[in-house]
Amino acid sequence: MARDLDNTGLMGELRRMARTSGAVGGIAARLAGNRLGIKTDKGVHAEGLKSSLGNLKGPLMKAAQLLSTIPGALPDEYAEELAHLQANAPPMGWNFVRRRMTAELGAGWEKNFRSFSHDAVAAASLGQVHRARLADGREVACKLQYPDMQGAVDSDLRQFRAALGVYKRFETTIRQDEVYTELSDRLREELDYRREASHLRLYRDMLSETPTVTVPAAIEELSTGRLLTMDWVSGRSMKTVLASDAAQEQRDDMARALFRAWYTPVYRYGVIHGDPHMGNFTVRDDYGLNLLDFGAVRIFSPRFVEGVVDLFAALRDNDEDRAFHAYSKWGFEGLSRETAAVLNEWARFFYRPLMTDRVCAMQESNDPAEAKQVLERVYEGLKRTGGVKLPREFVLMDRSAIGLGSAFLRLGARLNWHQMFQELIEGFDVNVLAERQKEALAKAKVPPAISSR
Repeated sequence: MARDLDNTGLMGELRRMARTSGAVGGIAARLAGNRLGIKTDKGVHAEGLKSSLGNLKGPLMKAAQLLSTIPGALPDEYAEELAHLQANAPPMGWNFVRRRMTAELGAGWEKNFRSFSHDAVAAASLGQVHRARLADGREVACKLQYPDMQGAVDSDLRQFRAALGVYKRFETTIRQDEVYTELSDRLREELDYRREASHLRLYRDMLSETPTVTVPAAIEELSTGRLLTMDWVSGRSMKTVLASDAAQEQRDDMARALFRAWYTPVYRYGVIHGDPHMGNFTVRDDYGLNLLDFGAVRIFSPRFVEGVVDLFAALRDNDEDRAFHAYSKWGFEGLSRETAAVLNEWARFFYRPLMTDRVCAMQESNDPAEAKQVLERVYEGLKRTGGVKLPREFVLMDRSAIGLGSAFLRLGARLNWHQMFQELIEGFDVNVLAERQKEALAKAKVPPAISSR
């Protein structure tokens, strides 16, 4: 009988702690030193931290990437370096793959496949992907989870929270207790590939009337909690397409498909894909998109989505009362009117492309240089008004908006973002969304969300 690779992780966890504790713990030491007037080169240390984490597979890297998108969650030097982290660790070798496949599908697993690539075609933070052909000739992608990932999640989150807890003692403008809880729950969900298979079913249903987006189907009989087998979908990376000097029309087609792929599920079903990294989709020959990697999916409460729509309407109509109440639907608690007014400055910038009723490039209404200035003003305003506690549901919405904005900027797309948004929210009814969401989750057999509350 094959040895269970994930029940032998004590030494692996100790090795992992040894590799990360110096780098992550250095944040706390340097922050404390600076507080006492001891000058250190945070930029140099941040570069070293990025180097350390970039060579690790697992959740610590994902946590760092996510927190780097939230203003005030990390010191500027660390946020800037960690924002550029990529999953660049080398893939596990064939011996690991063979043992893992035996552990998941049993001895003789090879009989299910006509061919199976020994080398990974993609390596990410929690697992790697192999291309294979089933006995019946279908091409598939087999996503294998790395060993010891449960231990890695527990170890990495403990270290990350402990190190950033020191920063929290010195900086309370943006309080992130709920952010860390949200991050912890979502990372633990990503370890369950059966859950991810249910997300594939859910997205195939939600986007069934969106022909510009392809979602692969899971091969249920060849999937387990740590192995996900799905249709192989052919496409080119966006980086490759952009390097080929794609025409403006083609760039617009890709951006339109990306907008619908992310926001149709949000405003019709209250569901978001929380990781719009360019490695998580490929471009079809017709410049539609293949969506990949459905681990980071978040189910929003219908009330939260209603708050997002309400805030848009409030800003459009300059209705401060409606905006104030919209924030409570987002999950912000105990806001003063003054703090809400500060948040409105952030929100006006965030929503501006959706309120600009003409064809334009994203940078015309959401220029990155201006974004930095706006965030600095908002941060100072929050500091002046007593700070704010970020709600859990804010986290992946914020991450997705930033990731998508970055993709739209790189594409140089020129679209009427307002018109596309209006099409999505036309006739919005929170009760209809609630019922539609309930039916879709039941049909796809999505398990209840993990919640540490």
